[in-house]
Amino acid sequence: MTGYLKRLIAPATPNAKVADMFWSWLGSFLGIGLVAWLHDHLLTQQDLVFIIGSFGASAVLIYGAISSPLAQPRNLLGGHLISALVGVAVFQTMGSLPWLAAALAVSLAIVAMQFTRTLHPPGGATALIAVIGSQRIHDLGYWYALLPALSGAICLLVVALLVNHLAPGRNYPTT
Repeated sequence: MTGYLKRLIAPATPNAKVADMFWSWLGSFLGIGLVAWLHDHLLTQQDLVFIIGSFGASAVLIYGAISSPLAQPRNLLGGHLISALVGVAVFQTMGSLPWLAAALAVSLAIVAMQFTRTLHPPGGATALIAVIGSQRIHDLGYWYALLPALSGAICLLVVALLVNHLAPGRNYPTT
């Protein structure tokens, strides 16, 4: 039992170097900052949403765990796009049963990402947001997949490519 408990609390990731912490911080600050700035300054007047919570988790992967297969561009973009489409479809067909729609959106998004080889854990949140999001999200319908899900992920990716290219010793994408 103690061996099992030790495995539960053992660090799963190696110690990060200070330089890597700096580049992770810079990338996530600039990436999330860009998406949030675009939301606040360009799209709020049109009553559009450009930033969603799942982008925070994407930032952890594409700026902090850049060698993970789940952080690669195909997974980032495909995971958000596919999951958003699944989430909207589930909401439109099952939205009257929120508990069922939430469970179906996430589970079907996982299967769709696995099938398309675009598994990106924040995609599960993107699907869930399509179901539990505000009326502004629901009003977007399938446009949610393009704005904010795909276009916001593209902004994060552009910053990741730039920052990780400038950082010595960081190679992104890895595949």
